[in-house]
Amino acid sequence: MTIAITEPLKTVVTFAHPLLMLLTLFLAIYAGYTGWQYRRIRSTEGEEKKALISKRYNLLHHNLGSIFLVLMVAGAIGGMAVTYSNNGKLFVGAHLIAGLGLVFLAAISTAFAPLLQKGKDWARITHISVNVLLLGVFVWQTLTGFEIVQRILEQMSKAS
Repeated sequence: MTIAITEPLKTVVTFAHPLLMLLTLFLAIYAGYTGWQYRRIRSTEGEEKKALISKRYNLLHHNLGSIFLVLMVAGAIGGMAVTYSNNGKLFVGAHLIAGLGLVFLAAISTAFAPLLQKGKDWARITHISVNVLLLGVFVWQTLTGFEIVQRILEQMSKAS
């Protein structure tokens, strides 16, 4: 069973997922930057340390991570919903598998937050490693998403 959506709305919904996920990728990169800045506090001293602490990178990084998790889950569900709505089925391929993997990696990364707050170094190293892997998979998924968007645009140009 497919869900009937009017054509103008269908176009908006179809491209909402790629735009949301591209913004989410940029958010992930920025969250990584804030995490890096927060980590720098441990190795700096004096005025530089005071300046880093005053920017409250710890809270910013934590909040961005929370927003990232929500957007990642919403993006995965939304992408599958749009695909199913437009095609009556899901296409199991690199893009879908990567997206589901990203949700899993984001959940793992977030699950380390309580251990990070307790100062567990092994959790910090694992959190960073998972997030580096997550960014790599996210870039790959973005490339597969661009291929899908190109196919959709080609189909739209043939239909008109």
